[in-house]
Amino acid sequence: MMRAKHLSVALGVALLALSGPMVAARDGVNISRPSYLRNLVSAEKIEATSALQYQDLTRQAFQRQALVDDNDPQVRRLRRIAADLLPFTEKFNARSKDWKWEVNLLQSKQINAFCMPGGKIAFFTGILDQLRLTDDEVAMVMGHEIAHALREHARERAAKSTLTNLGALAVGVLVGGSVGDLARVGGGLMNLKFSRDDESEADLVGMELAARAGYDPRSGITLWQKMQAASKGAPPAWFSTHPSSKSRIQYIESNLPDVMPLYNQAVQSKKG
Repeated sequence: MMRAKHLSVALGVALLALSGPMVAARDGVNISRPSYLRNLVSAEKIEATSALQYQDLTRQAFQRQALVDDNDPQVRRLRRIAADLLPFTEKFNARSKDWKWEVNLLQSKQINAFCMPGGKIAFFTGILDQLRLTDDEVAMVMGHEIAHALREHARERAAKSTLTNLGALAVGVLVGGSVGDLARVGGGLMNLKFSRDDESEADLVGMELAARAGYDPRSGITLWQKMQAASKGAPPAWFSTHPSSKSRIQYIESNLPDVMPLYNQAVQSKKG
């Protein structure tokens, strides 16, 4: 018992030492430096495996007629919003300029969306239809999910698992391996439960991406109000891995001063 306690303390110190300090951007939100822990896991391997799993997901969706056609107005809408956000991703991850970004829409009543390592984005029709998302709200959802990929939260979690030898989130489970059906693929991608710090960071980065692209970051408030209303029945899948509360809305509100100038500047630039 004593050895286990000492080991736990030692690991905690190691994790703290490997975490980056908080740094302020020249403009925009304040976020910490990426954890050095992520270097224990190959970014190339995670991104390549994610690409294969995403390909498997979209292939199975196509076979089941659940992959919405490229010419569908909602698909074009998602890809237009993504095209607006993506020019601002390199600030948060230099590798993103070389990612082969993909955006697809899957036919499902689930209220869900995700972005895998390497820039593989998917929305479910349920989150668009049931919540009746505005473009601003879509940008906030998409920005949040893109932020998880940019900040390499999945890679960091895999590294922490390796370091602590828990094995609960081995890389093969996280982003690899073959799957037998769409539900199993979806479960592997979308049910990751990031830490509270990861979620807060994704909120901040997502707000900045949306603001710089000219989407109103205040829409994050209405988005979470809609999510709360939708959770009165069975909690949506996106809600289950992205816990919502009044404190989260307050957190968004408290960080608006960092991004509203960026949004106003973007709006003025579009007018010009």
